[in-house]
Amino acid sequence: MEKVAEGLKIVGVSRGNEFSPNHVGNDAAIFQKVVDELVKMGCHVETFTETNFVEKQVKADVVFDMARNHATLEYLKYLENEGTVVINSAQGIGNCVRKTMTELLIENHIPHPKSVIIPTNCPYELDFFPCWIKRGNSHAIVKEDVVYVECKEEAEHVLSDFRKRGIPEAVVNEHLVGDLVKFYGVADTDFFYFFYPTEQSHSKFGLEAINGETRGFPFDGDLLCKYSTQAASCLNVPIYGGDCVISSSGEIRIIDFNDWPSFARCKDIAGVKIAEYIYREIIQKAKGNGN
Repeated sequence: MEKVAEGLKIVGVSRGNEFSPNHVGNDAAIFQKVVDELVKMGCHVETFTETNFVEKQVKADVVFDMARNHATLEYLKYLENEGTVVINSAQGIGNCVRKTMTELLIENHIPHPKSVIIPTNCPYELDFFPCWIKRGNSHAIVKEDVVYVECKEEAEHVLSDFRKRGIPEAVVNEHLVGDLVKFYGVADTDFFYFFYPTEQSHSKFGLEAINGETRGFPFDGDLLCKYSTQAASCLNVPIYGGDCVISSSGEIRIIDFNDWPSFARCKDIAGVKIAEYIYREIIQKAKGNGN
């Protein structure tokens, strides 16, 4: 490790299990891979769960995190204001909450399905079906947070469930017909990976099956990388992943974007690239401190 970075306190914060539905092991694996790679580079890394990190009011020069808990994000915001480098930042993680993500992608002209944000305490009056109704105030935590509906009666049922669970707003996306493709990336590196999840049985809630079997519609992988890089930039999440749908004509539209996903199909190379990104931030922080 470069001597310029010696003396910096580097902390990693893992993701709470409740925010890793059906991917607890995968999220833990990519987090540990990054820790191991940073240690190989000569870094001393202290790791904490989200709960312990907040309870102990841990201070650090650099924090890399997979945080999702509201209390953790608020504490990360405080640390950022105090000068700590945080990757991904609390702001970026917040930007990936469904409502905000939808607004930012549309505002920045990222190809996206037709989408409307609606209150859950009003009758469902939209007229495009089939569609997806998704909780607006959070990432998806349970299967019922992202629901495919084909009629008004089903839509009303979903909104009723959201109201009962204290979810004030929903994002409605038109259903896109085509191949579902998952992708992962790390900003400022040469790493970008995509695959068909239905072919590799990669799923959080099994919803990918609604798109059916992969047809292999031709599309421009470089263009997908370009759109994903633009989305990562406007959402401020350098470590990211997401989902898109490829139409029969090769049109690409991003339907979801996530801060620090599991990278389950490519964790070995992804872990190396994430660590490289974090290491560069560590060096920049050290230089800024005059080390």
